Amino acid sequence: MIGRISGILLDKNPLQLLVDCQGVGYEVSVPMSTFYNLPSAGEKVTLLTHFVVREDAQLLFGFGTAQERELFRQLIKISGVGARTALSLLSGMSVSDLAQAVTLQEAGRLTKIPGIGKKTAERLLLELKGKLGADLGSAAGGVPDGSNDVLNALLALGYSDKEAMLALKQVPAGSNVSDGIRHALKALSKA
Repeated sequence: MIGRISGILLDKNPLQLLVDCQGVGYEVSVPMSTFYNLPSAGEKVTLLTHFVVREDAQLLFGFGTAQERELFRQLIKISGVGARTALSLLSGMSVSDLAQAVTLQEAGRLTKIPGIGKKTAERLLLELKGKLGADLGSAAGGVPDGSNDVLNALLALGYSDKEAMLALKQVPAGSNVSDGIRHALKALSKA
């Protein structure tokens, strides 16, 4: 398997790159989130990759971050979600936005992405609920620093992921854990 590619970026068109690695040109499909952060053609580029071998094709997908690649791998494991649909999702939403949509179970945010219908969005939310949610979201910037302990405390008190994430938004930045819990509980009591 090819896990990383590093070379000179020869050509870049939306969702498709050509990377020269010591004389061999690799075609790499990338989501728009990665595409926007690429250097100019002729400059050095390094991407994390996922290599797919099918009966009719061998495809190489590139990602700017480990979180994007991990999410891509989780998405293609879901029945009915192929590599193109996964790229479309990553192009339409950041990892933290998708993690937040999964945590809050917001199918409407997913259906705004081309190629994602209501049934696919519901399947994604169901399949990713325990796998993505708050953990990957916090790693990718979905919740403020230091709020993981507050989130875990709210979950331990019996609040749902959705309630806990909504309450977490009410916690002022820079609050310590005990103040964060107090603010979150106050926000939950008003709801």
